[in-house]
Amino acid sequence: MSSISDAGGRGPFRSAGWNLGVSTFAFTLCFAAWSLISPFAKTFKHELHLSYTEALLLTAVPVVLGSLLRIPVGTLTDRYGGRLTFSALLAFSAVPTVLFGYAHSYWALIGTGFLLGVAGSSFAAGVPFVANWYGKERQGFAVGVYGMGNVGTAITFFSAPAIVNHWGRPALGWIAAGMLLGGAVLTATTAHDAPTRRPPTHYREVLGAGWRLYRLAFFYFITFGGFVALFLLLPTVLQDWFDYSKGGASARAAGFVIAATVARPIGGWVSDRVGAFPVLVLCFAGVAIDAAVLATLAPAPRIVPVTIACLTLGAFLGSGSGAVFKLVPTEFPENAGAAAGIVGAAGGLGGFFPPVFVGLVKDAQGTYTYGFVGLLVFVAVSLAIAVWLLRTAPPAELRGVPHAPANA
Repeated sequence: MSSISDAGGRGPFRSAGWNLGVSTFAFTLCFAAWSLISPFAKTFKHELHLSYTEALLLTAVPVVLGSLLRIPVGTLTDRYGGRLTFSALLAFSAVPTVLFGYAHSYWALIGTGFLLGVAGSSFAAGVPFVANWYGKERQGFAVGVYGMGNVGTAITFFSAPAIVNHWGRPALGWIAAGMLLGGAVLTATTAHDAPTRRPPTHYREVLGAGWRLYRLAFFYFITFGGFVALFLLLPTVLQDWFDYSKGGASARAAGFVIAATVARPIGGWVSDRVGAFPVLVLCFAGVAIDAAVLATLAPAPRIVPVTIACLTLGAFLGSGSGAVFKLVPTEFPENAGAAAGIVGAAGGLGGFFPPVFVGLVKDAQGTYTYGFVGLLVFVAVSLAIAVWLLRTAPPAELRGVPHAPANA
């Protein structure tokens, strides 16, 4: 069967589709909270007299805790199930969103951003939760749909500046907290773990996989890490390049997020049919071209080519992320939560370092060029590895046949 349909006919709340929908909605809320600081980075820079490095570090701080927590959150999901883990993450994340409304000093914002990172760990809860509801032939698509929760960033980019302009930052914090608590109640009362959930496993079993794990972590470091880094950077970059307002820059940056969000399930769906490695080769080649274009345009940016490059870059990064997470439950069918935690942590960390690096270079050299050059270098390495895997992977692996458990 392609999915686990009803677990004994006990109603729609126990269907795969319902639980995929609830988990995607919950992830959307978490991602919206995780992204709260980014639209205001340029504002904080002016109000608090920050350097570019300090301002961009502020946007990157939520990524740190969100990345590191994905590892224990994956373990907790394997042990206690996605329903309970997701509900707890949503409820806790309401606290720092309220604090965000009242944080006015730089260090208060740093501390609040660190706590907002808890919401960013939610991805590791949803992957095993969703994968356990679906058969291997549909897991790429299902996890890709779940990954569309990335659109929470676009929702924040569109709505947060407008809310703050009309009602102030405290109102934004309380509205976000109310949404998170509502999501926690919905998840706790209507979501259900798949009846075939496997017993919990230990991380050392996954870490012992070696190259099978490390290649996925590196690929996700580039695909999802690149996505996170760019959605953190774009509002500030667009304001600098084209003198947009805070709301205007955030709305345009949301287009990048939407492109990545729509492309993610497409990448998973295509990977279900032709394999993940061909998709990754295409995506990394596309990212390399777009990175080269943006590096060339950075000294004298023009809105039309920048827009085309950013939108296609989002589509390639989103499709690549979907392809990577087609491989996670396939490569580690007995340890999906642990593997998702490790790979997800690598992706999150991939979003932390670029904004800090770009801030340092911007302060020192006055240009964003080297940030896109750095992306080009990393993605060239990823492309070479993906081409090699495409040429050397066994036929079963290319078709997406689950890897045999270590103890089989």
